[in-house]
Amino acid sequence: MKVVALGGGHGLAASLQALTHVTDDLTAVVTVADDGGSSGRLRDELGALPPGDLRMALAALAGDDDWSRTWERLLQHRFTGGGELAGHAVGNLVLAALAETTSGVVEALDLVGRLVGAKGRVLPASTVPLQIVAQVVGLDPHDPWVITQVVGQVAVATTTGSVCALRLQPEEPPACAEAVRAVLEADYVVLGPGSWFTSVLTHLLVPDLREALTKTAAQRVVALNLAPQAGETEGFSPETHVEVLAAHAPELVIDVVLADEATVLDSRGLMSSVESVGGRLVLAPVALADGTPRHDPRRLAEAYAGIMGTHVKGGTAWR
Repeated sequence: MKVVALGGGHGLAASLQALTHVTDDLTAVVTVADDGGSSGRLRDELGALPPGDLRMALAALAGDDDWSRTWERLLQHRFTGGGELAGHAVGNLVLAALAETTSGVVEALDLVGRLVGAKGRVLPASTVPLQIVAQVVGLDPHDPWVITQVVGQVAVATTTGSVCALRLQPEEPPACAEAVRAVLEADYVVLGPGSWFTSVLTHLLVPDLREALTKTAAQRVVALNLAPQAGETEGFSPETHVEVLAAHAPELVIDVVLADEATVLDSRGLMSSVESVGGRLVLAPVALADGTPRHDPRRLAEAYAGIMGTHVKGGTAWR
């Protein structure tokens, strides 16, 4: 069973950790729009694809043996101090260097994947760095309905206004060919969880990737977030997440929407939104038991296994 998971950041990492217990053929397709921190610095200084979300996906897929975990810890290590290296993650530097000294970022990701014993492949959504441009309302204190243009992943993720539309620069970025092929050949494609505008919807704005998501024979699964994200999706209900996704890709049929049963206050309203995009709603306990708005990889794996008609694999360690 071939599964492709699309997203970025911590949401994609949780999904990947769960999916490694469901399938042996897993591909992560990762957004490349980050412009903050170490990734932003490498992007500005080298013109490189921002490597942070790619690194996190590789770490999430790392093997369970001592060798793999040692390399995973190294990739995630950040330099301290006050010099030029301060704040850089080692994995970001390694990926940037390998991209320059090999055939490019895809080979670099495959090589680092071998180092960490990755239980899957990591690919970028696009072969060029993406810039997010959002139309936001509520930023003008004199007129809350004035639309303001906000540029950059960090700025959009932390805006105090409400995002109402999204586009990318360049407007028609090239997709990673290997990512497109993976989507077309998949049995299941998973979108989310993650920052809705800056990690999830960006994939739908890459034309060839969007076309592949529309044409694939795979079952398309959307995993909803557990709570609104301050700034980016403040005040969003689960239904709003589905409606915003549909508004940005109205031709995309969603087969299954997965939501946490404890965080859905209006199951009928959500079911109506899901049915309007052609899908069925699956409610399951997928959050950590401690009450924090984070997905539990074990529970998420059980939910994915149920959707995909398989079982959770034993014999591998949980993070």
